[in-house]
Amino acid sequence: MFDYTEEEKNTVLIKYFESRESLRMTSFPKKQKQKYLCLLWIKTLFNKNIQYAEKEVNEILKPVHDDYVMIRRYLVDYGLLLRETDGSKYWV
Repeated sequence: MFDYTEEEKNTVLIKYFESRESLRMTSFPKKQKQKYLCLLWIKTLFNKNIQYAEKEVNEILKPVHDDYVMIRRYLVDYGLLLRETDGSKYWV
């Protein structure tokens, strides 16, 4: 979706997250590219081989940001998290 370097990705990690281990966001960027790079970090919380119920996705995202529903929506909108049309299953 966006061209980026590992340096840019790491810069976003330092700027918007408390730490790499927790991935708790301190703020959410307004610029699309920075938003996308943050979402790439958040995507790492999901296993490629698992299908998640919406409740499970929410539980994974709650520690990341208070507005975890917004984060879930952006993950889907940017194509980083796929879902059934009825929202019953999510996967990477």
